[in-house]
Amino acid sequence: MRADRLLTTLLLLQSRGRLTAPELAAELEVSVRTVYRDIEALAASGVPVYADRGPAGGYRLLDGYRTRLTGLTGEEADSLALAGMPGAAAELGLGAELATAQLKLRAALPAALGERARQVAERFHLDAPGWFRDADPVPFLAPVAQAVWEGRWLRVHYRRWAGEIRRELHPLGLVLKGGIWYLVADAGEHIRTYRVSRLLEAEVLGPAPERPEGFDLADHWTRAARGLESSRYRGEARLRVSARGRTLLPMQFGAVGARAVRGAGPPDADGWAELTLPVESTPVAVTDLLRLGTEAEVLDPPELRAAVAAAVAELARRYG
Repeated sequence: MRADRLLTTLLLLQSRGRLTAPELAAELEVSVRTVYRDIEALAASGVPVYADRGPAGGYRLLDGYRTRLTGLTGEEADSLALAGMPGAAAELGLGAELATAQLKLRAALPAALGERARQVAERFHLDAPGWFRDADPVPFLAPVAQAVWEGRWLRVHYRRWAGEIRRELHPLGLVLKGGIWYLVADAGEHIRTYRVSRLLEAEVLGPAPERPEGFDLADHWTRAARGLESSRYRGEARLRVSARGRTLLPMQFGAVGARAVRGAGPPDADGWAELTLPVESTPVAVTDLLRLGTEAEVLDPPELRAAVAAAVAELARRYG
């Protein structure tokens, strides 16, 4: 444990330059007294570490000194694929490895490039989850990730809309979309997608067969997402929407709402315009369209207009 900490101290000094004892203590999550002892141990082992006195002082390495102990372990190299998503790395159990790998990479860079990398990290941050929604609880993410990584069968108990199922899956990959984890797996007849938070049980089994030849996770996900969107929207609604409603559409309906606004006809004298919006089944469409309040009117199809009118009438009756 102490050897790892001494190496981390050395890499911090090499990648960041001068650091005070309290700064090192905060990075290493140890006491300042422990930092003093570690610095003494580094100096005793021949590392040219110096202490600058005064308010602007701290510890630094001799100018030009660079350690070559920057090789990545297997786990650290694996974690680099998640370099922009520290939260996701932590959920997969790779948080510590990712932090160490990034530190080693910065230490291995020439001084000028290392400074640029530090400035980029200071100025840009990727936060994958969406706003105003807690992340899904994923208690079985670890065994799922293990099965994906080690190429093993996965026995799951899964909750879906139509009821619960038990199935043995050949895991092919994990996808993080909008803060939600999805498992892509061969279910026997088809490659399917499972939301990890809906797993009620997950057991890692023996070795699975080789991955399907030519299978590309990113390409599969792109095509599956497009197919899901096309199958999700079963019809279209012709709407008359106010100027404010056209502002709300992209916020409430995302990309399909934005496309509908772009295809809207010219506004009338009151600022209302007609447009076509893809919708799901009638009950779902009624709930969705009511979110627009009085800023939209359904023109077609007649059955959707009648269903919205019935819902509004029921609301009026309920509120007196």
